[in-house]
Amino acid sequence: MFDLIPDMAFKRAEISPGALAFRDTSTGLDWSFAAVNDAANGIAEGLTAAGLTEGDRLAILCLNRAEFFLTLLACQKTGIILCPLNWRQTARELVDTLTPVRAHAILHDAAHADLAAAVGSETGAALHDIEGTLGGWIAAGGPPRNDAVPANRPWYLLFTSGTTGLPKAVTQTARMAWVNAVNIGQAIGLTSADRSVNFLPLFHTAGINLYTLPVFLNGGSSTILPKFEADDLLALIRDGAVTQFFGVPAIYQAFSLLPDIDRIDWSGIRCGCGGAPLPEPLIRFFADRGAHVLNGYGMTETGPTVFLMDPAHATAKIGSVGKAQMLTEVRLGGVPAGAAGEGEIQLRGPGITPGYHENPAATAASFTPDGWLATGDIGRRDADGYYFVVDRIKDMYISGGENVYPAEVERVLNAHPAVLEVAVIGVSDDRWGEVGAAFLIARPGEAPDPDAIRRWCRERLAAYKVPATVRVVDDFPRTAAGKIRKPDLRKTYDDA
Repeated sequence: MFDLIPDMAFKRAEISPGALAFRDTSTGLDWSFAAVNDAANGIAEGLTAAGLTEGDRLAILCLNRAEFFLTLLACQKTGIILCPLNWRQTARELVDTLTPVRAHAILHDAAHADLAAAVGSETGAALHDIEGTLGGWIAAGGPPRNDAVPANRPWYLLFTSGTTGLPKAVTQTARMAWVNAVNIGQAIGLTSADRSVNFLPLFHTAGINLYTLPVFLNGGSSTILPKFEADDLLALIRDGAVTQFFGVPAIYQAFSLLPDIDRIDWSGIRCGCGGAPLPEPLIRFFADRGAHVLNGYGMTETGPTVFLMDPAHATAKIGSVGKAQMLTEVRLGGVPAGAAGEGEIQLRGPGITPGYHENPAATAASFTPDGWLATGDIGRRDADGYYFVVDRIKDMYISGGENVYPAEVERVLNAHPAVLEVAVIGVSDDRWGEVGAAFLIARPGEAPDPDAIRRWCRERLAAYKVPATVRVVDDFPRTAAGKIRKPDLRKTYDDA
C-alpha cells in the first residue's frame, strides 16, 4: 500500500471546508473541517515552540472532546507521537505506563490537572493544559502544514489493557488508519452523509477508530460526548443525530434496561459491536426492534477492524463475526486455506501494527516466523466462510483431560432468562485438575438460584463443561473498554 499519505486534516478541509466535522457537547462548539485544519496548524506551531520535535512523545489525559482530535491531527503534521492516557488509572499506574515511552510532555484537561501534575512530577514531563495553553495555540494559529506523511511513521501509541500484565505501547500509523477506514467504511456503507457519536474512551482504539476517525476521513460528522451516559446517548439516537453507531456489549445491555428503549426507531441506524461478542439474547432483543447489531472483531494491533458481520446473515449466523474485510488476510493455524475448521486466528495486511514501541522482544513474540500476527484467539470457520471467535487460548482450561472454552459456557448461561451478564473462568480442582467457576449478574427483579443454573447448564452442556460453582455478583471488574477482567475474578475466587 502507498508509502506517503496526504495530511488528513488538510485534505479533508480542501474537499469539504464548510461541512461539520465535530459537534462538542461539553463546549457547545461546532467544528468545520476547515476550522479543524486551522486549529491543528495552530497546535502544531505551539507544540514546536514548546520544544517538541518529530519522534517526541506527547501524553494526553482528558475526557472525550474535540481538542483531542485536533491534537491528534497536529501530531500527524509534526511527527510528534501522541500517547493517550487512561484517566481512570492512578498516578502510579500512569507513571508505570509512561516511563518506558519517556513522554516529553503531558496535555491535560482541567478535570485531570492534579492527576497530570502527580504523573509529571514523577516522570519529568512538562505540563500543558487544554483550556489555557492549547486554547491559546489554536487562537494564535500557525503557518499551513500540508506535507504528506510517511505511511508507516509512528503517529500515536495505544496501551494494551493490561489484563495479562503490564501494558505494551502499540504503534499506530496513518496507513493503519486508512486501512481501518476502508475496512469498516465499505462494511457499513459509510458516506459523508453519516452522523456518528463519539463516547467510548479515547485511550482505546474504539474511541478513536470506531467510528470517529473513519467518519472524519469520509467527510461525515461526529457528536462528541465527554463519556458514556446511557440516557444522553439514547437521546441523541432518538433525536436522529446518529446514523452509524458502535458500542461494546455493556452499552447495548445498558440500553436494553432503559424505559425509553421502545421509543427509538432503530430501523435507520446501522449498529456495530465489538470488544466481546454480543450475547444472543441481546442480538434478538434489538433485532425485534428493527436493529441488526453486527458483531465484529479486531485488536489494537490491527487498527482495529478485521471482521464484521453482514446484515443479511446477522440473525441467521448468531455468534459469527462475519468475514475478513477488504484489506486483511486471515488464516487459522493448522487449518488448510479455505477449509472449515478451528485454530488460532492469524492475520496479515497493511493495517497490522509494525510493532510495539521500542519493544522488539514483544514484537517478535507476537508474529509468526513468516510474518503473520498471532492473535492468541481461537477461531472457527464454517462451511460458508463465516468466522466465529471461540475463545482466548489463555482462557481455555482443561477439566478431566477435556478442553473447555469459557465462551461456549457463557453463551449457554447468557440465554438463561434470569441472567443479565456472565463470566466463566477455570479454577484449580483436586479431582479434575480444573473446573469452571461462573460469576453472573442477575436481571433486575430476578434472584437466580445457583443449583437451578447448574441444572440449566447440564441440560445443554456436557457434564465436564458445567460450572462447578455459580456465584451471583453485583458487577464485574472491567477494563475502561468494558471488557471483564478475568484475572481479577480469579483473585476474587481465590480470596473467598
